[in-house]
Amino acid sequence: MAGKWVFDKEVLVAKDHETLWTKDSYSNFILDLEFKVEKEANSGVFLHSSNTSDVLAALEIQVHDSTDGTGHGMVGAIYDACKPSKSMAKPIGEWNHFTITCKDSLVMVIFNGEEVIHADLNDWKEAHKNPDGTPNKFGTALKDYARSGPIGLQGLHGQALAPVYYRNLKIKVLE
Repeated sequence: MAGKWVFDKEVLVAKDHETLWTKDSYSNFILDLEFKVEKEANSGVFLHSSNTSDVLAALEIQVHDSTDGTGHGMVGAIYDACKPSKSMAKPIGEWNHFTITCKDSLVMVIFNGEEVIHADLNDWKEAHKNPDGTPNKFGTALKDYARSGPIGLQGLHGQALAPVYYRNLKIKVLE
């Protein structure tokens, strides 16, 4: 990934659209990180990917400057599947903090100190359908998604290709 991501003063900066993946796979874990965005930035944290060349093969915790116009696209959402309970994003250019926990079928997101997602993937029983009846992009029910896989940081994405920054990434494996 040389040139596509740079490490500058202890901050990872995306310079290209390529996703940066962990070498190892993770099942049950806590991922702690900070991120900040610039205007129109669009990125995400991919979890449990079963195929790193297909972004639809992983869950994505949304990272960007606002929303795509839907609750399921808000920063902190499980993209296109589960909206956060409230908006916790700090203004553009300020550091935000995620603590993402994956434990069996549960995905929890603490965003700037507040739990905004507590989802049981087993509740997603049908392809293209969320538990609340809204449609989603997933051709496989989320209950059938992989429960282990690499973690990814999505590179520059969207029309603006605005920078996104990550720092203080820590992964703790759970039993």
